[in-house]
Amino acid sequence: MVTKTKRNRAHQKYVCQEGPYAGQEVPGVTTVLNILNKPALVPWAWGLGMKGLDYRKVRDQAADIGTIAHSMIEADIRGEAFDPSEYAPADVAKAEVSYIAWLDWRKANIVDVLHSELQMVSEEYGFGGTIDCIARHNGDVWLVDVKTGKAVYDEMIAQVAAYQVMYGDRFGHIGQVHIIRLDKEDGIFTDHQIPERKLVAGWDLFLHALGCYRALRELKR
Repeated sequence: MVTKTKRNRAHQKYVCQEGPYAGQEVPGVTTVLNILNKPALVPWAWGLGMKGLDYRKVRDQAADIGTIAHSMIEADIRGEAFDPSEYAPADVAKAEVSYIAWLDWRKANIVDVLHSELQMVSEEYGFGGTIDCIARHNGDVWLVDVKTGKAVYDEMIAQVAAYQVMYGDRFGHIGQVHIIRLDKEDGIFTDHQIPERKLVAGWDLFLHALGCYRALRELKR
């Protein structure tokens, strides 16, 4: 089989089947967290402007590279061939650098992948999400989220904390949560195991963001 890239992940629809949000389309985790202020973006965009670059084009290209890298990883997990035909060869080449970092991480950790690109909803809290990877390592279940950006930010911890709750409510305990940063420049991986205290704080942040998201939607009706 051939794995194609997923340009429309941001438009994925999540619908609850039961509970207080039964029959309703609910927001995705990343959509909820987009309401948070991201102070690092302002100086980043300003710096690009000083170089005569349009931050929107740079952002969109980076998103494409990240999408390609994720699809390469999904193909690796599923044992499928990756189809790069809909993307520019230069973007594919950059994504391959991150993909090599993924292969190095997987070799170093020897995990048994249980789920890849797992789409779920939280029936209790009314949100959805797509989890990059659920794996087993020495009998312990890991939640693994892959990033190809420059750093790991607070909203990313809130994201994986929400995933942990969503997965745990349906399938049971998650032993460890990892954010794996795959560098697009040097092909090196950085494994961030998120401690429990940060996951607790991240979940609290997510719940507050979810409340604000719903309040803002209500105000616009």
